[in-house]
Amino acid sequence: MPRRRTSSSSSSTGSTTGATGTTAAPRNRTPQPVRIRRRSFGDFVKAFLAFVALAVLLVGVPGALATQIGWPLPDGVPSLDWLQQEITVHTFLNILTVIVWLAWAQFTACVLVEMKAALSGVGVPGRVPGGGPSQLLARQLVAALLLVGATAASFTPGLSQLGNSYDANQKPTVAAAQATPGLFAQQQEQASGAAAALAEQASHAAAHADAGGSTAQQGDTKFYRIQPPEGRHHDSLWEIAQRHLGDGRRYKEIFELNKDRVQPDGSKLSEASLIRPGWIMEMPGDARGGDLVEMPDEAPNVSPDVQQQISDYAQTGDHAQGAGGAQGGSGHAQGGGATQVSVPDQQRPAHGTGQQQATAVGAESDSSFGLPEALLAAPLLAAGLLGALGRRRRQALWQSAFGSVGGRRGMEPPTPTGDAQDVQDALLVGADPEGVRLLDRSLRGLAASLTEESRALPVVYAAWLSNGDLHLQLAQPAGKPPAPWQQGQDQTFWMLSRTDAERYEDVDTAAPYPGLVSLGTMDDSRLLLNLEAVPGIVSLSGREADRAAVFASVAAELATNGWSDRMTITLVGFGEDLTLLAPNRIRHLEDVEALVETMEAETRQRRGALGAAGHDSVLTGRTGPAQHTRWAPHLVLLAAQPSAEDAVKLAELAADAGRLGIGYLVGTETGDLPGAAWEMEITGQGKLLAPLLGLELDAQLLPAAQQRAVVELFVEADPERDTDGPATTPPFLVDISEQGRPAVYARLVGPYEIIGLDNPDGERSALLHEALALLLLHREGVHPRVLSSALWPRGVTDDVRSALLDRLHDWLGADPDGTPRLATDSSGRLTLAKTVVSDLDVLRSLYHEATQGKGVDSRAVRGRLLTDALVLVRGPLLADRPEGRYRWLTHEIVDAQLPLLVADTGLALCEFHMEKNRAEKAIEALNAALRTAPADERLWHELLRATHATGDTDRLTALATDLIGRSGARGLPPRTEALLDELLPTWRDAIAAVG
Repeated sequence: MPRRRTSSSSSSTGSTTGATGTTAAPRNRTPQPVRIRRRSFGDFVKAFLAFVALAVLLVGVPGALATQIGWPLPDGVPSLDWLQQEITVHTFLNILTVIVWLAWAQFTACVLVEMKAALSGVGVPGRVPGGGPSQLLARQLVAALLLVGATAASFTPGLSQLGNSYDANQKPTVAAAQATPGLFAQQQEQASGAAAALAEQASHAAAHADAGGSTAQQGDTKFYRIQPPEGRHHDSLWEIAQRHLGDGRRYKEIFELNKDRVQPDGSKLSEASLIRPGWIMEMPGDARGGDLVEMPDEAPNVSPDVQQQISDYAQTGDHAQGAGGAQGGSGHAQGGGATQVSVPDQQRPAHGTGQQQATAVGAESDSSFGLPEALLAAPLLAAGLLGALGRRRRQALWQSAFGSVGGRRGMEPPTPTGDAQDVQDALLVGADPEGVRLLDRSLRGLAASLTEESRALPVVYAAWLSNGDLHLQLAQPAGKPPAPWQQGQDQTFWMLSRTDAERYEDVDTAAPYPGLVSLGTMDDSRLLLNLEAVPGIVSLSGREADRAAVFASVAAELATNGWSDRMTITLVGFGEDLTLLAPNRIRHLEDVEALVETMEAETRQRRGALGAAGHDSVLTGRTGPAQHTRWAPHLVLLAAQPSAEDAVKLAELAADAGRLGIGYLVGTETGDLPGAAWEMEITGQGKLLAPLLGLELDAQLLPAAQQRAVVELFVEADPERDTDGPATTPPFLVDISEQGRPAVYARLVGPYEIIGLDNPDGERSALLHEALALLLLHREGVHPRVLSSALWPRGVTDDVRSALLDRLHDWLGADPDGTPRLATDSSGRLTLAKTVVSDLDVLRSLYHEATQGKGVDSRAVRGRLLTDALVLVRGPLLADRPEGRYRWLTHEIVDAQLPLLVADTGLALCEFHMEKNRAEKAIEALNAALRTAPADERLWHELLRATHATGDTDRLTALATDLIGRSGARGLPPRTEALLDELLPTWRDAIAAVG
């Protein structure tokens, strides 16, 4: 008789997190009493009727057509006269006969596919194109025919489900951890050969033995042999429990019966997520199914070798119980992922892109200065948000710049305050744009290499990142990876070192895995889950506030990440509107009903599109010629608890989601969600647990307060917000009179120069100059963590940062009244005294005074101020900065602000001179502005008008020729061509003659 081990811990029912922070393992469902299933007379009747129906459909239909109607098609090639003949009843009968023949052929193909799947035991059979109802009918008839045997028991839903939809009969595949098998598989070895299908189920089952009792008689014990992978699917304890025990969550009973017992290959079962083909599993007594056997004595389809393996394995039961026992098993269950999972230094996937920022966080963890820790520890999320925010601010600047000249709102973006300012600083500290760039190039480079080798993209369930190394976990072995990728810890891991990743260049290929999103870290390793590849629903349980923080983090990173091209993110049940983060990606739906309706239509559309394109999955489509226009992922984040009915509908939709590029992350209060392939739980201590996968992560979160602050930053940067409001004032205005001479003057617009300070010693000069430049560009103040992360992107210790601040304080000195020129404000941010000024401060102040101050009422004052402002412009910002430094400028908006400010100054001075018909002076001002803003189309337009005002046609033609040369293959912008047509109608002929 089979054994069943129990313990006080293993009988726990999945309690919530306690005060101590420990979390109980998922509840185990106690095996039910034995239900003896004998073949009834009704089974034989159904089998006979199915045989008759198949005989009629497969033999009777073609026989009747052949004898009664004959060959419906013409005997020879039809002539044109045939098309003009009268259509008779006989013609209609022939057409109808052809249709019936085609339907018969399709049904016959469906029967053959179903029979092959049933007899070979491969699980869910393949689809016949356009089969639909025909394949459903074939499946039910084959199932009924084989009902008296055991072959169909494990693959068919049974006659009781006749009438259900074809898609509803397809159960979602299990979690990636089993399908791989194992997110943390130490080593996966394929069995030497395909395991033979075990014999039919015994006609009766024995009762359960008591907990802790000895192994019962061998003749009553049931066994299962792990099957080899078939296509994209691998056997797993969850699937075995689902098929033979009726509930996948009973996988732990199978695990407890087989833990630490020696398998035929000499290894042992130590993790529920790690099983191998050829292993033997003892099953609970109420297990049922055609690929189970009791003992091989009465199983003629089992080879002698397999019989011997099962017999040898059965002898290890008492040893396993004594060695591991219930205590060991329950300890494994209780431990979730903590006790049995670690990430070895060499074999485990490691945390990659973003590690430089993780190091910085770790080095300064003892002093967070009040910044949100959640964003400091999320380098990829922070980089995405910071990049999206920068693009939003630049868009606002450009829209403002091309609105009108002077006096516009938007030249100076609003300075955030309060929580928004803290969140912005946290983004600056935590962001790792270089890591995002390497991840994006690595994935696209892999896709390009596989395309060159005419290989399909492998299904990737997850990615691990550490120290720049990228490890992809595949759903199944996919052969040797293309260079420079290498085989990882086993055949389901592909690894790329940071050194090799840095050699990748940008390639023109579609993003292969845009659904990757960070979930958290474990042992300094960061996990990215590929949501669109999950074969079913990912469920998330826990307290509502904790779940919301996970959902917000996932949504924000998906919306702004740098390794995807296009995607649709549908949000339901979110308290904060996140649409502004990515209006082209995010959409909110009101309720689950609207979601179900939307996703039903989306699922049908994608299935049809894949079939029409001849692809088996979206991954195939991403490597073809239509890769840039098709198969963008659609990721659904349902934060609200769905009703039982809606949950079932979502489970049916998600059954085929992985193939279609659709991913579902659904929140649940109970942790019991139908169709959930991966079950996760977020605790009050910020741990993300998935015991079945062996995961215990420090979750990546975006709590409600930080979520509101992020949204506030994007609201303030919205280019459509208050476009008719007053112009903004620069954050710092200087005294531009003779009495306003600064004590320290830094020239940033052009080559970097400092007047009023002695040069520091040579070794630290560059670092101090860079720190001063950062402070000068942020007169509102700079957080110490922002300053240190800008100067040391890979991290720095507190003592080194403090030493730098001391040197900077000493170098800047104090004003004559004793006031230090470097101070700390009430929020702890570093600020410069008003006596420390940059030429950019002066430039902003001159332009502001000319367009909004004294220059508004005095033409002479306006001309003088604009001329003085343009004289300050000597080139781009920090034009001679050394290689490898000032990388923080990529986060700054000043690189877009300065060219626009210089262009506006040149345009305003041009207008000033043209009012008095001084075309040469206007041309001189425009050329000065073009040296810093050569791409500003407005400057070229005014230069064309000013040149036209001189009356020199040859000069205007030469300018048009220069413009065409600068535009390259793209040609002149439409507005520039229209202006030339107005000013010089013969410009095309003139340029052709010159060129």
